[in-house]
Amino acid sequence: MTEEKSLIEYPSLFPIKVMGKSNPEYLPAIIHIAKQFDPTFDESKVEQRPSKDGNYLGITLPITATSREQLDELYRTLSTHPLVSVVL
Repeated sequence: MTEEKSLIEYPSLFPIKVMGKSNPEYLPAIIHIAKQFDPTFDESKVEQRPSKDGNYLGITLPITATSREQLDELYRTLSTHPLVSVVL
C-alpha cells in the first residue's frame, strides 16, 4: 500500500466553512470547537454571512492546519454538532 501525498503543506492556514441555523449558541459553539483543534485560533478573523432571510448563518473559520488527521477530526466534530447543517 502506498502513502498518499497531501495536497496541503502543513502547517497551513486553512479556511473551513460551516453553515447552520441562526441561533445565539451557534457561533460560540463553533468557535469553541475551533479552539480545541487549533490553540492559535484567532476568532477576530472569523467571517460571518447571514442567509438572505436571516434563518441561517455561514461561518468561515481560518484554522492553522497541522495534519490531515487534525482536519479530518475537526470536520467530523463539526459535522456531528447538532447546530451544524453543512461543513465544507
